[in-house]
Order: sequence, then structure tokens, then C-alpha cells
Amino acid sequence: MLRRLLALLVPIAFLITASLAVPLGAVTAQRQTQEMYVDRLNDAGRFASLGSTALRTGRLEGLRGEVERYEDLYGARVAVVDPSGRPVLASSPEAARAAQGQEEAHRALGGFRPEPPTAVWPWSTDDLVIAEPIGRDSGVEGAVLLSAPTERLRERILGSWALLGALSMVPLGVLSAVAWPLSRWVLRPVRRLDEATAAISEGDLSVRADRVGGPPELRRLAASFNAMVDAVERALHRQRAFVSDASHQLRNPLASLRLAVENLEPHVSGEDARQAHTDAVEEAKAMHRLLNSLTAATRMESFRASEPVELDEVLATRLTRWRALAEVEGMDLETRVPEGMRALAPPGGLGSVLDELMSNAIRLSGGSRIRLTASEGDAERTPADRRGADRRGDDRARAGGGRGAVVLHVADDGTGLDPEERRKALQRFWRGPRHQNVEGTGLGLAICADLVESAGGSLRLLPGLPRPDGGFGLDVEVRLPKA
Repeated sequence: MLRRLLALLVPIAFLITASLAVPLGAVTAQRQTQEMYVDRLNDAGRFASLGSTALRTGRLEGLRGEVERYEDLYGARVAVVDPSGRPVLASSPEAARAAQGQEEAHRALGGFRPEPPTAVWPWSTDDLVIAEPIGRDSGVEGAVLLSAPTERLRERILGSWALLGALSMVPLGVLSAVAWPLSRWVLRPVRRLDEATAAISEGDLSVRADRVGGPPELRRLAASFNAMVDAVERALHRQRAFVSDASHQLRNPLASLRLAVENLEPHVSGEDARQAHTDAVEEAKAMHRLLNSLTAATRMESFRASEPVELDEVLATRLTRWRALAEVEGMDLETRVPEGMRALAPPGGLGSVLDELMSNAIRLSGGSRIRLTASEGDAERTPADRRGADRRGDDRARAGGGRGAVVLHVADDGTGLDPEERRKALQRFWRGPRHQNVEGTGLGLAICADLVESAGGSLRLLPGLPRPDGGFGLDVEVRLPKA
């Protein structure tokens, strides 16, 4: 942002300086041109006065000597023409040839002095031509043509422009030097605010924006931002505390209720009563599992930062238990995970996420095999990535962090889910129609999706392994940033 602000301010300052220096340079060129023109016009007037006497008396030698010495001294060619435009005398043969057919000479012979030049520019190469009539009105006896080289004039103008440019760089340099610390002072609160929002978006609610330095408006914005974060942090803490406290407070009464209902079994008679008693026990167990899930969810969501993990280490502590659970259900577990692969684990640990996915595949799929694979892929843009890219203008964030991704698949060949069920399965407390009587709360996949997204990844449900009857099971794709 600082570079963009300087890239905006410095060109504007340059344009302002140029808008003042360019007209001043033009005025300087015009002034010096006029000074030279007036000097040469006076010389041409003197030669016209001498030429009038010389033409009337026919004594041209004295005037010829004057114009020759003038050319030797100033390098300007001088020629005197008669009313027909024919050169009568000249300071040199080149001056005589140049005088023939000059438009300025025709105007001077008509009794008019040509218009003075506006300015001589450093890139022009033409001489300064001055034509002065000898005599006036109907008594014009001839004209003096003075052609002065402009090389020295152009050098003086170019030198004046160089000095003007150097002087113009002084305020431009001062402005640029002042713009850097001024821009840093103005943008420091914005940068700190951006860093605070990035940290908060990653789950660290203890970060606050710096309220020191910068304009008063930005300091008030930082104070308002901090107040907002304080309110959000208090509300989040109260929410988590409520869920945790409610779960713990309800655990003992619910256990007592379940024990009391189970103790009623010897006193229940009749088929309908025993069925109602069984249903009551199952409902008490379901409520107990729900409380455990809420407590676990609150504990996992309280973790803030992600951390890199080795997939080999995560799987080494869990594969034995997963295989044992799969064998109990008559399922085969296959793993294809390259060695040395590292991923950025979600808060609460990648192992907890994989435990939930494996548990669902073993308990709910009804298939015969499960396949766990890992590979490297391109990182997708998560909502957090898009917000960060829009806020910072960062191409790396737009590409999903620029590190690539580790893609995990937990696929089975079970009953699977249709597209509509896969769309709803990530909602909290949603359970498939076929699993209403199976243990579970409908929170596992939703919590896993939230945790994976908080680590900058994504969780998707896809068609899984093919079944013998032609259908497909369920494939849970977990895409995490590569560590």
C-alpha cells in the first residue's frame, strides 16, 4: 500500500512541477529570443541608415567594410538589396546568394517590417532573419537583410532550461523525501489493522490494532475495531462457556436419569411397556452421546492456530486401531500415503478429523473396503483465501497460499449418498434417512469441515469406490495447505 501511495503521489508532484516549469521555460526562450532580436534589429537599423546615404551618393565601399567587419565579429551575414531585390553589396558571397528571393526582403521593400519571431527553440536550426527597409513608405530605396546564426542563443536557452530543471528537482526531491515518512505515518495504522484482521481471521482473538500514531481518524477506527473484537471475543467466550457448562451440568442429571430408567426394567411388564422402556433407555444414551459431542466440539473449536504435521506420524498412531475396527465390521482398509508428506493440520489435530471420517466409513457405509490415499495437488481458494486476497491484493493468497496442497481421500464402496444428500451432509445435526437408528449425532462431518476450513483447506463429499451393483460409495476429500 505504501508503494502504491508513493506511486500515486510522486507522479502527481512531477506533473505539478512540470506544469510550472514548462511555461517558465517557454517564457525564458521567448525573452532571450526577443533580446537577441532587438539587438540585431538595432544593428540592421544602423546599416539601413548608412545604406540610405551610400545608395544616394553611390559610395558603397565604406558600408561594405562595415558589414564585412560585422560578419567577422558576430558571424551574421548582411546584404543590401535595391528595390528590385538584387543585392547591391554583401558581407560575403554566401550572404549575397542568401539574399536573393528572400520573402522577408519583398516585405521590407514594400515598406513593412516582418513580424518578430516568438521564440527560438533549442532543436531549431534556422537563422534569425531580420529585414529593415531603407527609407519609408513610397520612398523605399532598398532593404537590409541580416541573417544571424542562433547556435549561441540555443545553447543559452538550453542552459537556462537545464538550470530550471535542476531547480525544479529541488522541490520535487523535497516532496518525495517528505512523502515517504508521511505515507508511512499515515499508513502505519492501516498496516497494523490489516495484520490484526489477518491474525483474527486465523482464530487469534487476542490480537488488537495499534491505536498509537497516524491521523486521528485512523486512531478512532483502530479503537472502534478493538471494541468490536472485544465484543466478538466476549460473545464467543460466553457461547463456548455456555455449551461447555451446559454439557457438564447436564451430564450428572442425565446419568442419574438413565440409571433410574434402567433400574425400572424389573418392574416393567407387558410387551408395550418393555418396548417403551427400551426406547427410553436408547433416548437417554443418545442424549448422552450428544452431550459428549457438544463438549468435544467446544474443545476442538477452542484451538486457534494450525500447525504442520507429518502424515506418516499421524497415521502411525492410528492405523492399527482403524484396521482392528474395520476387521470387526468385515472391511478391508487400504492406505496409499507417500512418505515425508507434510500438511498444515487444522486446529484440534488432523488425527481427530481422520478418526471421525474413518469412524463414519466403518460404522455407516455398509461396504467391504476403505481406501485412504494422499497426494499433492493445487490449493483451492477457500472463503478465507478470497477475503485475504481481496483485502491485501495478494496474488499468493488468490492462489490458495502459493504452497500447493495435500489432498487426502477417505473412500469406501458402501451405500454412499446421492448428490442432494451430499449437499446436506455437512450441515450440523443432519443424518441420512438410512442412519436414523445408528449411533451418531450428525455433528461429526460438520465440525470436521469447519476445522479443515479454519486451516485454509476444504472438505468435499464425492462419489466413492464402485460397488458390485454398479453404484458408488462415498469419498470424503480433505484438501489442506502443504506445509
